[in-house]
Amino acid sequence: MAGLAMGKITVCRNNQVYEEIFTSELVPGDVIVIPAYGCTMFCDAVLTAGNCIVNESMLTGESVPVTKTPLSCQSPDEVYSSDEHKRYTLFSGTKVIQTRYYGGEKVTAVVIRTGFSTAKGELMRAILFPKPTDFKFYQDSIRFILILTAVASVGMAYTLALMLHKGEPAETIILRTLDIITIVVPPALPAAMTVGIVYAQSRLKKQGIFCISPPRINMCGKLNLICFDKTGTLTEDGMDLWGIVPLQGKRFLPVNQHPSELPRGPFLAAMATCHSLTHIEGQVSGDPLDLKMFESTNWTLEEHGSDATKFDSIMPTVVKPCTKDTYYESPEEKLPYEIGVVRQFVFTSGLQRMSVITRTLGNNNMDLYCKGAPEKIISLCKMDSVPDDFHEVLHRYTQQGFRLIAVAWKALDSKLSWHQAQKISRNKVESDLLFLGLLIMQNTLKQETTPVILKLKDAQIRTVMITGDNILTALSVARECGMVQPKDSVILVDAQGPEADKPAQIEWQQDNSTADQTTEEDSDVSSCYHSATVSLLMPSDKPNFHFAVSGKSFSILKQHFPDLIPKICTRGTIFARMSPDQKGQLVENFQELGYTVGMCGDGANDCGALKTAHAGISLSEAEASVASPFTSNTPNIECVLTVIREGRAALVTSFGVFRYMAGYSMIQFTSVLILYTIGANLGDFQFLYIDLAITTTVAVLSEF
Repeated sequence: MAGLAMGKITVCRNNQVYEEIFTSELVPGDVIVIPAYGCTMFCDAVLTAGNCIVNESMLTGESVPVTKTPLSCQSPDEVYSSDEHKRYTLFSGTKVIQTRYYGGEKVTAVVIRTGFSTAKGELMRAILFPKPTDFKFYQDSIRFILILTAVASVGMAYTLALMLHKGEPAETIILRTLDIITIVVPPALPAAMTVGIVYAQSRLKKQGIFCISPPRINMCGKLNLICFDKTGTLTEDGMDLWGIVPLQGKRFLPVNQHPSELPRGPFLAAMATCHSLTHIEGQVSGDPLDLKMFESTNWTLEEHGSDATKFDSIMPTVVKPCTKDTYYESPEEKLPYEIGVVRQFVFTSGLQRMSVITRTLGNNNMDLYCKGAPEKIISLCKMDSVPDDFHEVLHRYTQQGFRLIAVAWKALDSKLSWHQAQKISRNKVESDLLFLGLLIMQNTLKQETTPVILKLKDAQIRTVMITGDNILTALSVARECGMVQPKDSVILVDAQGPEADKPAQIEWQQDNSTADQTTEEDSDVSSCYHSATVSLLMPSDKPNFHFAVSGKSFSILKQHFPDLIPKICTRGTIFARMSPDQKGQLVENFQELGYTVGMCGDGANDCGALKTAHAGISLSEAEASVASPFTSNTPNIECVLTVIREGRAALVTSFGVFRYMAGYSMIQFTSVLILYTIGANLGDFQFLYIDLAITTTVAVLSEF
């Protein structure tokens, strides 16, 4: 951390007086000025004025820049939390690419943590002082060494009595007695046992897999459950916009695969504005999903001023059509059709949505556009704007493996000013929305996924999917990759929290669909879903069944039905809509059941689970992969097989070396006691020959 503390930073102290100090002198509570040309953060700070575009790959593994906005006025009783307010927080080690500010104000932030208390500091501490491994092999090794120590104690007592009986000098008695300890418990044992790990680590490195916690390699040899993230791990990282399903009245229209041909209206405006894209080095950059959505509209994005300039205009970002026939609002007035983004409410995993406040040039009022998970968006919409067959349509497309994003809109009060829009909370505007339709994103399996899953199943290694995506989309991918066989039954666990007149309850639904059911004719929900009373004990007539659980249900189960968690985890294969914290909790639940758990993810929202698992494998090449014991520069799950293979080789070597060292020490111990009895001992050269020529050579060459 000292390397980050060599520069200087402008800090506001003593009644708005700005001065430059060394970053090592910062303390929590200081107000710092973020340089206009960007910087690498040296502390954790909450943004209070201006916007920042930040590359957080060092922490999250996600290479897509994110937009940080100022902390808005919240409830006076609300307490800052780095998890809940991370969209307003600049974390240490992340790189600020651009800053933007309004009027004459500077981009400022309040320091909240420094040094090893920061997010990067905690990461460094986790690397320097990893969680102790409770591997049974290491525990048994320690027990055996204690047994050897007890044997050595007996030998020392025998030697002491023998030497005293023969009247040996005190110096000789002490040396011969202490020799017994080094003979029975060989000092070279720890070094010899790491030989297999060192060779395995070297072979992993040659195959593009890097390990920062070598003791974990042995644990990989005992992995019997592997958890996988979906997007970017089992499936391709990027998504293509397959089509859109707009509304007409309360009826879904047919799929439109050419969004640029949509008539001018809220749906097209939502696709053009509801994103966090920005210009970086002359290129429109941002979340790949947002980029695909925006590019499909054939609109252009403009940002006033250079990257480091103040924006005095009300609209910092403007989007507009690029074709002549749609550029003007009306032929008579020749008023350009431009939409300015007044404010962004950035996407968060907890809320599962993002929204923007916009103003169309010439309009008196502002608009709010919102997109996100269909379940979340529908809960914010007026129910009279939602089609009656919404759930049937949602089921039809998610069952085919598509990812769906819902879009909604509402016109804001014309009295809402620009300054009020900057301070208003999102809860006040993200309500009573009008549902507009669905975006259909296609995400294909990586070609390496299915063969790897089948090999793991052949090796009797259980596979589990933990994803933040829709449960039906996850189920479709699980069937497609072989994680769930076509004839296997899947039971969806739908837990409902307590209400005023009834306690918490669980509804069990059986999904009888197969991966081949992808046509519209099979979209009748009643034929695929039906309520079922499910025994939590393994049915004798249906041994192959799987539980599928959503993050919401998982949370309710942990709170109201904790006794069912072990049973759900024992047969659970699909865990969808899981937050980053829930992923880590689920891995801990598997570990409590006695599983040796591996976790493979792309590093974006999987850092907690990667660190919690016995063997976390990150597919991200970003610097953030240091959060995981293993990092592969090959972005597919073939590395899982390699890690298990090398782990088993290292474990077998460790077993062999341990047995050899234990046998060698007992043989030498017996030999020395016999020689002591007849008044003789091994010579120095003989000890040297045994330790170097025999023991060390065998230990070093045991891998070959």
